Amino acid sequence: MQTTIAITTGSVVISLLLIISVKLLGDKTALEITQVVASINFNELLLKGMLGFLLFAGALEINLLALRKQRWEITALVLFSTVVSTFLVGYLSFYIFSALGWPVPFIYCLLFGALISPTDPIAVLAIIKQLRAPEGISVQVEGESLFNDGIGLVIFTTLFSVAFFGTDANPSDIAELFFVDAIGGIVFGLVMALVGHFLIINCKDVNIRLLITLTIPTAGFAAANIWEISGALAMVTSGIILGNITRAKATERTGPENTRYIKDFWHATDSFLNALLFLIIGMLIVTMPVTLAEIGLGLVMIPAILLARFISVGAPFVIFKRFRHYDKHSVKILTWGGLRGGLALAMAAAIPRDEVFISGSDLHDLIVIVTYVVVIFSIIVQGLTISPLIQSSIKSAEQAQ
Repeated sequence: MQTTIAITTGSVVISLLLIISVKLLGDKTALEITQVVASINFNELLLKGMLGFLLFAGALEINLLALRKQRWEITALVLFSTVVSTFLVGYLSFYIFSALGWPVPFIYCLLFGALISPTDPIAVLAIIKQLRAPEGISVQVEGESLFNDGIGLVIFTTLFSVAFFGTDANPSDIAELFFVDAIGGIVFGLVMALVGHFLIINCKDVNIRLLITLTIPTAGFAAANIWEISGALAMVTSGIILGNITRAKATERTGPENTRYIKDFWHATDSFLNALLFLIIGMLIVTMPVTLAEIGLGLVMIPAILLARFISVGAPFVIFKRFRHYDKHSVKILTWGGLRGGLALAMAAAIPRDEVFISGSDLHDLIVIVTYVVVIFSIIVQGLTISPLIQSSIKSAEQAQ
């Protein structure tokens, strides 16, 4: 079993055992563990801390040449597909929630669509890398997941302002928010990469080189958050440049041994933080006031979200197939491999408590539980079953050759 799937599955099982121990047996140790998990501010931990390291480490492994070859496909998936999926999920959830006795206002359904539509780079990168998918599909999935959180966060932030602060969602405000957040993050990432590139290639001490790379997801990510620009896009931009251009230059000057040391460090850091993140995701269930009705609502939303993903991903490829040949499984893999993870839960957790109530339930709890059900299904079920699709794609490519 793939590592992150195994960790998530195991932690869900442990969480259920803790819940049973507390409720049926009154076990004090289980209660203390539950309280420790409940004390974790998942939103702060991920969005203000771990995210910078995880995205930077993931971007270091991206092949820039392959990314350039797929630039139009990735741009369409990041911009068009995320926006279309947001509105499709918003409309579908509005009717499904109402039909099942949860009359959620449309603006909050759109907010749910915005947080659940972007694929999670952390979940996707962890699984796709280990499965060794064909390069074309792998680059599309990885590139989309790394960049689409920027547009996803912009949409979520805009709808959040409209829903809870009464802000007018006029085009000029949206354009300004996108420019400051997304474009600002990319520019800041380029600046950090240029400074880091100059320092690394002119430094012979491998330990100082490593410390230079560490300043980007620490000081750089913190600065981006303070300036209210996209730290996520800044990490991705700088990681891609340092992982391709800087690594190649540094290897020429000092040999592959020194660059391999830094690469191994970031690979180990990535693996550890991924393990920790998916452990926490699995155990978050002990902190939620879960009801069977809300779990059922989450299960009903899964096919609706997959349908929205299939339509939003498949539409651009209808046009792209006229100009380039793609694997026949591309849309299926992009649909089923569009995993959701910690970012969706972090955005859901940002919804204020005790402000909006639907059929007697807090909107915050309702959205968090539905999101959690979708995320767990995505990581465990989709993650476990994506392998046969990828293997079929590999066989098709081998037969074509």
